Amino acid sequence: MSEVMDRLLDANKLKNLKANSIVTGTISEIRPNEVVIDIGAKSEGIVPATEFLNIDEVSVGDKVEVYVERVENLEGRPVLSYDKAQQQKNWENILEKCAEGAEVSGRVKGKVKGGLIVSIGVDAFLPSSQIDVQSPKNLDQYIGQTFDLKVVKINKERRNIVVSRRELIESQRLQKRQRILNEIQVGSICKGIVKNITDYGAFIDLDGLDGLLHITDMTWGRISHPNEVLKVGEEIEVMVTEIDHDKERVSLGIKQLHENPWDQIEKRYPIGSKIRGKVVNLVPYGAFIELEEGVEGLIHITEFSWTKRINKPSEVLRVGDEVEAVVLDIQKEEQKISLGIRQLSENPWDMVQHNYPVGAHVRGKVRNLTTYGAFVELEEGVDGMIHVSDMSWTRKINHPGELLKKGDEVDAVVLEIEPSQQRIALGIKQLTEDPWARIESLYKVGDIVNGKIAKITGYGLFVELKNDIDGLVHISQIGEEHVDNLKDSFKVGDNVEARVIKIDKDERRLGLSIKAAAYDDSRLAEEIRNYDTISASQDLTNLGDLLDQATQAKRM
Repeated sequence: MSEVMDRLLDANKLKNLKANSIVTGTISEIRPNEVVIDIGAKSEGIVPATEFLNIDEVSVGDKVEVYVERVENLEGRPVLSYDKAQQQKNWENILEKCAEGAEVSGRVKGKVKGGLIVSIGVDAFLPSSQIDVQSPKNLDQYIGQTFDLKVVKINKERRNIVVSRRELIESQRLQKRQRILNEIQVGSICKGIVKNITDYGAFIDLDGLDGLLHITDMTWGRISHPNEVLKVGEEIEVMVTEIDHDKERVSLGIKQLHENPWDQIEKRYPIGSKIRGKVVNLVPYGAFIELEEGVEGLIHITEFSWTKRINKPSEVLRVGDEVEAVVLDIQKEEQKISLGIRQLSENPWDMVQHNYPVGAHVRGKVRNLTTYGAFVELEEGVDGMIHVSDMSWTRKINHPGELLKKGDEVDAVVLEIEPSQQRIALGIKQLTEDPWARIESLYKVGDIVNGKIAKITGYGLFVELKNDIDGLVHISQIGEEHVDNLKDSFKVGDNVEARVIKIDKDERRLGLSIKAAAYDDSRLAEEIRNYDTISASQDLTNLGDLLDQATQAKRM
């Protein structure tokens, strides 16, 4: 009879239970992850322990209100929720006490797409963009934490609340920023966190106020990028260098915390002193040498060598090299120091006038040939130049390669010295006497001479004679009969006999005649008179002039 009554009572209780209703139950057991609650049904219900804000605050025997989601599941147990009962019970209370713009405290329950679920008595949605000033990438780190939040939107029909943590943070930062702007002064030293790094500097968070630390204010030395000295998240000490209250901008500096190395620069690096430093940069015009942090000197490309022509600094130095140099000049205001390497050794040109006086006979090796002359190395670092005009008394040399080649050992005479310009003029022809100075003793009009044809032109033959003298046999002086083409009868290298019929010492020209070689005195005198009437520009052009014309014609 008793069992029948119990079954009737259980059936009656189940009949009174309704889904989606709130009932009062008694905690009968607390397990590690769940709480067992007796609501008077034929079986007890189970609620996850996570639904209790603080599981340590509840005990066995406590009366609690729970939400009946289902009267009975497949196992015959009621499906209960403590959290939903609290939310349903609290919803009206939340609406009365909480309006849009109100500040509330909430505990993060879990992560959903686009943000977090926060319990503020009821579930509210905290979007990712509203969690912090910058949207976090890892939302799991916030689960279980409690934050102050601002209610930004309430949808009563859908029972939906959106909250923001970011708005409170920004409001707090704004208050802090105004307070800091009112308190700090230029010269103030404060600590901050590196918030962001760019190519031109870093933004430092001064506990709510962002300041710009420009790359030029990070160190007195040279850096290429701020990340060489800073990293995001580190705490640094900075000095306030400028404040713009209207734009709420603050400029910061690190190097200003230390003494400017240029303040006593003249005492540490007096002009003329020797220094050691490291090559930190090479540019087309020279090399920058770091003497100490924040102090660099420039070795201009002209200060590398007394004698060698340096085209680019990389021919001599590399970045990272340790070098010794001499301080040449200091411009403190421009923060410039001029250095020199060549000053470490003696300038060989200082002794040039002593070692190679004008008129001295010297010997050297042909180092280089140019269109206008040959450079002869007299000693290491000292070259003299033999101009083409100083290679022969009697012939016009068009290119030094006609007489010299690179590597030849040559004798010469010092003609002129310009130490300041590092120039020594040399001459080869000055080793011998100018034959034209004593031409009267070498040749006289009427002399029979023998020579070799050096060149054939349309108007005559150029003949090389003794003593480096050239003579011209005009086409009219070949024979008694007119000759149309000299190359039909002569070739270069042929030996010819001729007679001197004209000597012009001023113009350094010698006229010859083949046909007059057999003339008697009277016929010779007549031929000389006839020869004088021939235009000098036509028949007495010297060999060098013709070679010039031929060379120019070939180049054109």
